[in-house]
Amino acid sequence: MEWLALTIIGLFGLLIGSFLNVVIVRLPRMLAHSWTAQCYEYLKQPLPIEAKEPYNLVLPRSHCPKCDHMISAIDNIPVISFLFLKGRCRYCQMTISWRYPLIEITTALMSIMVAYRFGLTWQTLAALILTWSLIVLTVIDLQEQLLPDDITLPILWLGLIVNSQSLFTSLPSALFGAIAGYLFLWSIYWLFKLLTHKEGMGYGDFKLLAMLGAWLGWQVLPAIILLSSVVGVFFGLTLIACKRLTREQPIPFGPYLAMAGWLSLLWGDKLIQQYLTLIPSL
Repeated sequence: MEWLALTIIGLFGLLIGSFLNVVIVRLPRMLAHSWTAQCYEYLKQPLPIEAKEPYNLVLPRSHCPKCDHMISAIDNIPVISFLFLKGRCRYCQMTISWRYPLIEITTALMSIMVAYRFGLTWQTLAALILTWSLIVLTVIDLQEQLLPDDITLPILWLGLIVNSQSLFTSLPSALFGAIAGYLFLWSIYWLFKLLTHKEGMGYGDFKLLAMLGAWLGWQVLPAIILLSSVVGVFFGLTLIACKRLTREQPIPFGPYLAMAGWLSLLWGDKLIQQYLTLIPSL
């Protein structure tokens, strides 16, 4: 693939990364806003004034949480504005999190890798949508321990739609991938709960694995489960050993599923081959 095309996709990825930052920050708040309104409606109580204010991906406009100054377009250029402002608000000098440029750069790099892997095809367009969705889900789950249905369910259906044209796998494989992905973790959840009387994971994890199954097919699920489990255990034990985490604290599993799913998107065939060669040695 030509370097000019990859460069354009990388620049577009920076812009998309800036938008993903908005989704990551606002979607959990939008859900909380909606749930609050539903609770008041159920209790037949009047909504507080602040709950009546519109809150979505557009309104209110982005502003500094400390001084309330609106963020102008010149201060919202991906990565460049952060470096120019030295990571601080123009007006009050409040520190801006490194997470914002990091997500923008990560989105750009992952977009380039997807385009390089699939070329100028419909697969690239579909794979970019999946990639951007996985980035949002990963960060929200790390921060909030939440995998919003507003993302997992539409992207699950989109996976079935794109595979109706066998873009990544056949439609039967995608259909049974969605079913098997959900049922596998659902079964593990209930088995763990019956044995320990504790909840080992959330329903969002079931839907995320079902989403990945809808995109990549049931054949890739064992590799995704194995890879995400190994990486999750490694990071969990490392954090416990470094005393950054206690045994009682829950560890979000969604980011590891998302990571394994994205790797399977790009190199699924190789992962399946490695998985099949690993089985006889176990």
